[in-house]
Amino acid sequence: MKLPKKTNRFCPYCKKKTEQKIKLVGTGFQRGTLTRGSISRAKKRGLGKGIGNKGKWGSKPPITKNKRKAKTTKKTNIMYTCSVCGKSKYRTSRRNKRTGKILQE
Repeated sequence: MKLPKKTNRFCPYCKKKTEQKIKLVGTGFQRGTLTRGSISRAKKRGLGKGIGNKGKWGSKPPITKNKRKAKTTKKTNIMYTCSVCGKSKYRTSRRNKRTGKILQE
């Protein structure tokens, strides 16, 4: 999804259409390593020790490149900053194939 650097858009603070700058902001959530059900947490608890087949906690075969990532699209937050009052407004996460490229003018 390609976006221009500036657009004319309604500003809820000025209550009129103004020119607004566009900035792409990441969604900023990443799953932690010690979440419930993770292998690293189980290994810290002492599971998967001893002799014989470790089963679930044993060595895993290498994962193919396609299976590594489940989602094909990314959510992007688009931030609009008003040039008149300087206040910013989000357009919250929308899914798009190519995470925004802001066009050079």
